[in-house]
Amino acid sequence: MNVIIFGNSHPTQSIDGIKALIDHLKSRGMGCCIEDEFRQFLTHATTGIEWTATLAAGDTPQASLAISLGGDGTFLTAVMWVAPHNIPILGINTGHLGYLTACQLDMACEMVDDVAAGRHAIEQRTMVQVECDAVDIEHPFALNDVAVLRHDTSSMIEMETSLNGLPLTTYKGDGLVVSTPTGSTAYNLSAGGPIVTPTAPCLVLTPISAHSLTMRPIVVPDDARITIKGISRSDHYLVSLDGESITCPTGSTVTITRSPIKVQLVQRPGHNFARTLQQKLHWGQ
Repeated sequence: MNVIIFGNSHPTQSIDGIKALIDHLKSRGMGCCIEDEFRQFLTHATTGIEWTATLAAGDTPQASLAISLGGDGTFLTAVMWVAPHNIPILGINTGHLGYLTACQLDMACEMVDDVAAGRHAIEQRTMVQVECDAVDIEHPFALNDVAVLRHDTSSMIEMETSLNGLPLTTYKGDGLVVSTPTGSTAYNLSAGGPIVTPTAPCLVLTPISAHSLTMRPIVVPDDARITIKGISRSDHYLVSLDGESITCPTGSTVTITRSPIKVQLVQRPGHNFARTLQQKLHWGQ
């Protein structure tokens, strides 16, 4: 089994555990490739690791498993690398919440052994893709959400929104979150949107600080075509894809659709969505 490892440059307290995981992978005879920026960090942070291969920007990832070492931000970055190539991704938490991850670092070696032996589950997670009629978007995919946000002004933004070519409404406020089921517990939840089972075939539109008490979140089928025209007193507005922002000129239109790409999320057998909510978000407590 060949493995690609992604990480960030913050988990200095987790270096020993990361090194132990890499050593374990090699002791099992697994090919081990490290994303280049993470390799540079590890090179300065520790010694005694022999590198076999690195993955640099522009390279095509080739592996049977990707491992994300970090929190949800690291996981989302890794998804952009491997999801188009149908590579399953295992999240190992070295951060704080790690909502998308399957286990903590102290369980990483055991989890990798389970995956190698086929003792794991794969969840298919929906992504969305985004187009703007005025700007080319280099990385137009998102696993969690797309947010249209005001920019360079304290005034509200107006968002003329259509569903499958038919007018839905004009949202007025600080912005609008279009969330996948996976992202329902992220920005969507903070903005007052509903929690959705991660594999449900739907998208959620949740206004941010709406300028009307009647503007409530709405759930639509995930095969819907959502178009949003941003109108602002500023010359521009922001479109955020999983936290990565691009600037669009006011009056331009953003189109959001379901991506043909699915994320192959590695989970423990018997993984339970409700238990994750209880353990990580303290749901119902």
